[in-house]
Amino acid sequence: MTTTRQEPASDAVRLTTVHKEYGVGDHAVTALDGVSIGFPRGTFTAIMGPSGSGKSTLLQCAAGLDRPTGGRVLVAGADIGQMNERQRTILRRDHIGFVFQAYNLVESLTAAQNVELPSRFAGRRVSRGQVADALAAVGLADRAGHRPGELSGGQQQRVALARALVTRPDVLFADEPTGALDTVTSREVLRTMRGLVDEEGQTTLMVTHDPVAAAAADVVVFLKDGRITDRMSLGRRSGNRDAASIAAHMARLEA
Repeated sequence: MTTTRQEPASDAVRLTTVHKEYGVGDHAVTALDGVSIGFPRGTFTAIMGPSGSGKSTLLQCAAGLDRPTGGRVLVAGADIGQMNERQRTILRRDHIGFVFQAYNLVESLTAAQNVELPSRFAGRRVSRGQVADALAAVGLADRAGHRPGELSGGQQQRVALARALVTRPDVLFADEPTGALDTVTSREVLRTMRGLVDEEGQTTLMVTHDPVAAAAADVVVFLKDGRITDRMSLGRRSGNRDAASIAAHMARLEA
């Protein structure tokens, strides 16, 4: 099941020999150790590894939330390392969407208002049509006027997905998006994310510790000690068998 392949030039995100260290001198800790990988457009990649393997650091560097100590990061063809903080903020605003374990919705606002809120803060206007389209894309067209307290956990996470997608980003970064959800609700959100890739061509990178969540992806990338150790290509036949294979691979990494 493990494969290697030539990555296309049209990667939505590409990391080349990326290093990331925290601290200095004897107290320095290497989080990423020469990582090189491309994430092709229109694909869904899950990133897994033991605690401290560097998976969250990889996501943060790839998304421009953290600066690598060395190497290059290209997002939508732009070299993040050549940008100042203002330019990186604009890149994230215009080209990147984020979904986290916490929904981070404002309880007093409706689903539609939550979807448009970050764009308002950024000084950008999104139309009612854009908001409606984003909610429709995650299956919540009929919940636009509902507040978070009137929505299930899975519906709240899908509102967070719509919020990330309203500006039609080049890349969606998801950090443990199903970590706070029960099994049934988690599957609901994963089906939505999978559908966005298949139907909208949404490039998605997801950090997860859950083999079942990872089985929704096209490819699973495994990290250990800041290095990519393997990658597993799933195709579109993912299911319980793939989740079991992923779990077994993780158990070997953690041994």
